Amino acid sequence: MTRLKTTLLLIALTALAACDDLLPSRPGQTTPKPPTTSAASEQLRVYYAHTETDLLTRGLLRTDGGGPDTPFTADMLARNFEQIAFFDEYARGQGLERSSGEAGTLRRWSRPVRLAVEFGPSVPQAIRSEDTAIVSDFTARLATITGHPISMANRRTNFHVMVMGEDDRDYLLDRVNTIIPGASTSTLSLFRNLPRSIHCLVVAFSRPDDDNDYRTAIALVRAEHPDLLRKSCYHEEISQGLGLANDSPEARPSIFNDDDEFALLTTHDEALLRILYDPRLSIGMPLDQARPIIRILAREQTGQNL
Repeated sequence: MTRLKTTLLLIALTALAACDDLLPSRPGQTTPKPPTTSAASEQLRVYYAHTETDLLTRGLLRTDGGGPDTPFTADMLARNFEQIAFFDEYARGQGLERSSGEAGTLRRWSRPVRLAVEFGPSVPQAIRSEDTAIVSDFTARLATITGHPISMANRRTNFHVMVMGEDDRDYLLDRVNTIIPGASTSTLSLFRNLPRSIHCLVVAFSRPDDDNDYRTAIALVRAEHPDLLRKSCYHEEISQGLGLANDSPEARPSIFNDDDEFALLTTHDEALLRILYDPRLSIGMPLDQARPIIRILAREQTGQNL
């Protein structure tokens, strides 16, 4: 089955990353638009349009959030949370190298998340206006779900959502270098040589003294995507950048599953985020210690705690 996205969550441990929220963002900056669209960008646009049409034709990319056909129990929710929050799809700091499959510790943000959307010079104004509104609404929804301070910001941003086309690659690399001075070669290569199979990604950077406490994130969404694929990328990458690093074939209904059944955040995924930011769980908590608490929280989320 065609994969909608290959999602990456990379932890880069660098003292420079912790200072990122002191750097001003440039979401409103006016940059010249390239005079023509390259053949490479146009080919991607056609490819992703066909991808979206194919998935929709097969009944995938659902936007209903789940329903009577996708029930889940407290045990299922707890199991899915463990897999998605405590395991990694890719090895930390190793680009696209697969992880060892060993359980890690709980990761999330302790500081307020201040998010901004930035568009490459090639992105039309119509997309900029519409997508900024989409991300703003979704950000407010995430704040309500998690109870964590998450908001759009024009300065001192620490979660950067980059909407860039193939023709914006040089601009993108310049921005990554500005946000993360001295970014590693493996980090830069992700943005420089992004394969077509990766539709969007998020890279999270932690405190230099605590690799479980996120301080900065950069999400990349391809501007060549049609509307629903772009919106799907916003939902998945921003949510994963909050601390849900992995995907699971068992998760349903969920965007944290490579089967492409759901395009947007589901009721199941909202429950995962509530568990992630529940104060009864703490940053750095190992799975064995967290498991009894996760089971309690899962029962509460599903109404099965009686």
